[in-house]
Amino acid sequence: MGVKGLQYFMEVCCPDSCVPVDLKQMAGNHLEAHPDSTASLVVDAMACLRYWYRCPAWVHGGQWKEYINILQEFINAFTAAGIRLIFFFDGTVEERKRSEWIKRRLRVNQDIAKVFQHIKTHNQQPNSRNLFCLPSGLATFSRFALKSLGQETFCSVREGDYEVADYALSHNCMGILGQDTDFVIYNTVQYLSISKLHLNSMTTVLFSREKLCRVLQLHVHDLPLLSCLLGNDVVHEQQMQRLRNVALDSYRMKCKEVQGDRVYAAAEFINIHKPSCEGTVGLSQLSLVKAEEEALERGICMYLLPGQTSPWVKRSVWSSEPTCAMREFVAGDILEAAVEQHRRAESFFIYNVLYDGVVECSNTLEDETEMELPPQAILYLPMRERIYGILLPTEPDGSGHTVSVKEWFVFPGNPLKEPTRVTPKPLRHLKGPLDLRSLWFKTDPEVKTIRTSTLLDIFDLYEFTEELKYFDSPLIAVICLVTYIAIQTRQLSLEDVDAYLSQAVCVRFKSFRETQQLRGVQWSFRHLAGATLIVRC
Repeated sequence: MGVKGLQYFMEVCCPDSCVPVDLKQMAGNHLEAHPDSTASLVVDAMACLRYWYRCPAWVHGGQWKEYINILQEFINAFTAAGIRLIFFFDGTVEERKRSEWIKRRLRVNQDIAKVFQHIKTHNQQPNSRNLFCLPSGLATFSRFALKSLGQETFCSVREGDYEVADYALSHNCMGILGQDTDFVIYNTVQYLSISKLHLNSMTTVLFSREKLCRVLQLHVHDLPLLSCLLGNDVVHEQQMQRLRNVALDSYRMKCKEVQGDRVYAAAEFINIHKPSCEGTVGLSQLSLVKAEEEALERGICMYLLPGQTSPWVKRSVWSSEPTCAMREFVAGDILEAAVEQHRRAESFFIYNVLYDGVVECSNTLEDETEMELPPQAILYLPMRERIYGILLPTEPDGSGHTVSVKEWFVFPGNPLKEPTRVTPKPLRHLKGPLDLRSLWFKTDPEVKTIRTSTLLDIFDLYEFTEELKYFDSPLIAVICLVTYIAIQTRQLSLEDVDAYLSQAVCVRFKSFRETQQLRGVQWSFRHLAGATLIVRC
């Protein structure tokens, strides 16, 4: 989420609001002012992925040892400066942001098409960062990579920016590290730029909401309205076009046209229409049509953290917790476990299925003109049906209603006009109802055996139970995955299978330095498609 044009305005038209800072010195100042606390930074991890992922052969979507080494160096630099990091990942897409999510996914599809066009023309991946796509599934893998490195890692159950801003403020953190101007709008701790970060000197830029307010003659509690007038992910630019035109016309009658006049005009408009007396609601001072008033109220309230109020609205309309749409189908302790594991970034998409009945899958590096192998969304659909069948009822209820999961999966040919409704399917070899409580909470050997057989049933590989019991868990997962792809597509050669399995067996025993010495062979679109299927499972 971000405010349209605000980053440019602060950097170009209001440079005093962009303050260079030394993070080590900043940490020392924080500890001096708060001797009983730690110098902590909350990291908006989704905004950091492009900063972290600098592996050269990105088109193949791997290089995980190299990537983990980059993450470790990042962590070490902050640890050496006496700074504790807390990482937050987006864990859900709120429906009010669905349209913006779809727009971005379709826009990234266009970027992916350009990448493949470059590959076809030059027979190599693009070297420009302007023509670059993050490897498929990077956000999911990054959560587990950071946890494996001993880092505090969380996944949001609502708007990610909101949870970052709330956590940072309520835990007295020294700042938020990210790349999103919404952190200027929230009345929270200081916002630091990941794109301006220099690890060698531990310096970056602080975007100061206080200095921005001084330039625009606004109060901090006016910033949410400014964001809505300029446009953000919830209040779209088109919705506020009329008000912006009124503000610009008024501003330009008194001032000549200058860079950033769109922001200056919106700020002046706010100042002119501020509440005239105590207790007056600010939005009532504006001549708004109903749709504008509702959009502004919703937009302003999304920035109000717990305990905060705004003179522009009567009250916060933000509910304290998301509403569980699937509660009638799932036991309470299972829901609690799903929430807890989701928050701690210890599971993937289970919370979304059990709470909202909605699952998203972002863009994948797939070429719509070269579909020798099926899109991952189609290939893994039978597996997802069976996973849903473990979590939700597979039979219609007394009124004949059948539960379904709404999938927003990005793949070639899907215009994302509406979600695909997927019906849960039962496991083929399950004898009696599956006890989710035992499967999830117990650790005795018998339950471990059931977990393995359940995994094989999900992959529809139950007949290989005896053969696979001699392998350890990581290898079982890889063998199941490669076997599933080979059976489903019937297009993998024996050499393809050998290549995938040998990487799983050999690469994990090599050090980061040893992997740096490996050289890739001549690749093809088939290799790229296969790599995408492996990492996107």
